[in-house]
Amino acid sequence: MEVSSVYDSETLADRGFTVVRNLIEPAECRALAALWPQQARFRKHIVMQRHGYGQGEYQYFAYDLPPPVERLRQALYPELARVANLWNERLGRPQRFPATLKDWLSECHEAGQTRPTPLLLRYGPGDYNCLHRDLYGEKVFPLQAAVLLSAPGRDFSGGEFMLVEQRPRLQSRGEVVPLEQGDAVIFTVNERPAKGVRGWHRTAMRHGVSSLREGERFTLGIIFHDAA
Repeated sequence: MEVSSVYDSETLADRGFTVVRNLIEPAECRALAALWPQQARFRKHIVMQRHGYGQGEYQYFAYDLPPPVERLRQALYPELARVANLWNERLGRPQRFPATLKDWLSECHEAGQTRPTPLLLRYGPGDYNCLHRDLYGEKVFPLQAAVLLSAPGRDFSGGEFMLVEQRPRLQSRGEVVPLEQGDAVIFTVNERPAKGVRGWHRTAMRHGVSSLREGERFTLGIIFHDAA
């Protein structure tokens, strides 16, 4: 998969998110959603309302990841590492991310972050995900992806993916990102560079999901840093 050919890397670099259309086929979407009841595939199950995260559920995959999830994580990383290094250059940060996911995960594991973070999320009627950031330790890769596995209008209604940019000394800016089954949104985990009159500065971003009106919505989340 040549990921750089299916999305606008300049839009990602400049706005902090981009959409990859038809990243995976509907049949594979259904197959990934069908993994939900297979408990042996997962290392941890979270009920959001117990922690104040919103309403809904998610499960972190265990290693070894299911082959489609591993392939996506491996395929997405190299081009995103290029963008991540550009961001650090703009912000004057010395850190540079290695060219391969294997080398980056080695850095995570050396820092004590060894637990896999790709996850499967399930929402039902009335469920939602509060605005948040997915930070799991000192080592953070600044970009992540979410793939919509369900079909809007057929499987569910509502449940829009949302991004909020918290701009320094300005009011926050919100963005609703429309997705179809198999589409992925690639977006900022925590902070990204933004161009101001005095040069580049950091701007914080959070993401979430609006309330589902009806049906059932599954999402695959792909995070590139492992957890402590």
